Amino acid sequence: MPTAYVLISCEPGCDHAVIDELRTLSGVQEASQIYGSTFDIIIKIKADTESGLRDIISRRVRRIEKIKATQTMMVTK
Repeated sequence: MPTAYVLISCEPGCDHAVIDELRTLSGVQEASQIYGSTFDIIIKIKADTESGLRDIISRRVRRIEKIKATQTMMVTK
């Protein structure tokens, strides 16, 4: 099953609200707040296909209003 980790930078003070919204998305397995980098959140996403994975990221995750930037890391087999 295709898997990706996505690092997310969001607007200041919006971390918890964005995490709550991310956790409602189909395919998002985990969502956690992180410290020590330019990113605020890391999520783990799984989908049936790679195109499904890309769809979740581009059409659902990146459209959350308070998200400023993302960096996706695809897991290799």
